[in-house]
Amino acid sequence: MKYQKHPISIAEQIAKLEARGLNFDDKQLAAKYLGNISYYRLRAYTYPYQNNVDPDSDHHFMRDDITFQDIIDLYVFDRRLRSLIFNELEKVEVAVRTKLSQIYSESTGDSHWYEDKSLYDSAAFAIQMDGDTLFDDISDDIVGDVDRSNEDFIKHYYNKYNEPDMPPSWMTMEVISFGTLSRLYKLLKTSNEKKAIANAFGIANVELFANWLHAFSGLRNCCAHHSRIWNRRFMVHIKMPYNTTYSFMSKADAVDIKQNKLFALLTALKYIVDIISPDNNFKNNLLHLLADNHRLLSLKEMGFPDNWKRLPVWQK
Repeated sequence: MKYQKHPISIAEQIAKLEARGLNFDDKQLAAKYLGNISYYRLRAYTYPYQNNVDPDSDHHFMRDDITFQDIIDLYVFDRRLRSLIFNELEKVEVAVRTKLSQIYSESTGDSHWYEDKSLYDSAAFAIQMDGDTLFDDISDDIVGDVDRSNEDFIKHYYNKYNEPDMPPSWMTMEVISFGTLSRLYKLLKTSNEKKAIANAFGIANVELFANWLHAFSGLRNCCAHHSRIWNRRFMVHIKMPYNTTYSFMSKADAVDIKQNKLFALLTALKYIVDIISPDNNFKNNLLHLLADNHRLLSLKEMGFPDNWKRLPVWQK
């Protein structure tokens, strides 16, 4: 099928939304918003309230009390939530970089340990359909991240040294992406070093910690690219443990948590942030944000269970 829709003016956008049942208190103000926040971006916040099943409904709103300002309020809430989460994820990312570099560098005595094939799991060397291995892929990703870096310490390395080709771990780990960092940890074979890193974050199981890093990486990308996280179903299902070093939640509670919803990610994030930054304000800032008057906001849509404040991890 050929795409044949034509661009429409902001006035036509307002008229279309109004025809579908959205209420407008101030169309001039709405036009200003739509001049800075695209109609298509706001579609992510109107979609759950529209009839998207019946083709004859033309995406009509299923409630007659929703206003354009309600949609803007929801959009602003999501933007503020992304900023809050991004700030906490930064702490986790920096801490993981530090632990990974320090522990492996000290243990191996090798400044370039990440190039040592003996440190990787055998699965990293299985040939893929494209003829490369996962070790090839992660090596290429690390090289690419370093090449794209504008950090002065990377420039200094190449200005002063001509070998090895890559900077030492304590430089390289600082410039690779969270996604590369996550994949690197996953591909390393289970060892005392890998366990020590997970243990430093209160997790005994290295596979579970790898899952958390993978999920955090996806969440970070959503925040960094201004994607909707309210009411989102995340592709990486984050696992909920019940045998953590510090208080988390019971096995019965863990079973009921929706692993593809935001609450599961927030819970894992809070657990780790409480370890690396004990005096953090994450919980208070989140409670303050949730307490604001958002008429359309439903915590259930983000996976919050009714008893979430009573879970041990959220009682601090």
